[in-house]
Amino acid sequence: MKKADRNPINLLINADDFGYFPCISRGILMAAKLGRLTATGILANSPDLNAQLCWLDKIGGLDLGVHLNLSYRQPLTAAMAEKLSVWQGCFPGVYAMTLMLLKGQITIKDVQTEWRAQIEACQGRSLLFLNSHEHIHMLPPLFKLTLELAEEYRIPHVRVTAADWLWLSDGKSLLRNMLIQGMQSINQYRFKRQAPVFLGLNLSGKLTYAYLEKVFAGLRPGYTYELMCHPGYFDPNEILDARLINYHAWENELALLLSPELSELYARFGISLSRYSSLSH
Repeated sequence: MKKADRNPINLLINADDFGYFPCISRGILMAAKLGRLTATGILANSPDLNAQLCWLDKIGGLDLGVHLNLSYRQPLTAAMAEKLSVWQGCFPGVYAMTLMLLKGQITIKDVQTEWRAQIEACQGRSLLFLNSHEHIHMLPPLFKLTLELAEEYRIPHVRVTAADWLWLSDGKSLLRNMLIQGMQSINQYRFKRQAPVFLGLNLSGKLTYAYLEKVFAGLRPGYTYELMCHPGYFDPNEILDARLINYHAWENELALLLSPELSELYARFGISLSRYSSLSH
């Protein structure tokens, strides 16, 4: 079959973390302006959210969703902040929050109230998807809640994070994939819709050309995929947390998205950039 006769491979390029820091948001906007992104998820508990939402209003052709958060900065609701008083009212991190949920110290009702506030902070824009910071929505009770919120707010798409067995780098990566695969197996019984096939877990924060070349070689014509990415600019005056700096290579990912080499890779494998707004609900 000639390449021209094949069904296209549809690829959503979805940048997480709009609102994380102004410099990150500026990098996401640059990629969007140049047509190298199709979507971005908004961190709604950004301290200067309204200003950064105004930046989005100047960009066309970019699908928006909410990057639901339970693991970074302060919550939007007083009830959640009170539950986190031992951490000065801030989210303590994904593992501590997961433990609190499992022990009942944080309830699903607490999360529902907080996530409703995060979604409503982004109202006024057409919201097309929900996902979450550090994939915490994949916890089965939270995945059920995410589906309920998507229905309540008429948000048509929910990310289904999938395990990634390419480029396993260490035991921690192996454990994360095993956990994600287990949660995905449980969640699929509740999820009745077809979600784009998720890509990018193993090199999250540090995508490379070599990794994408290997991933793209395995994509199937006629299917729709979602590539998670984390482009941005790095400003040492804004980002001071060494853990975040070590985990992310924001400017490298931005350069990769903007590179002609990546465009050539799309052409080689018959990949067409797609949008959530073009998918059937």
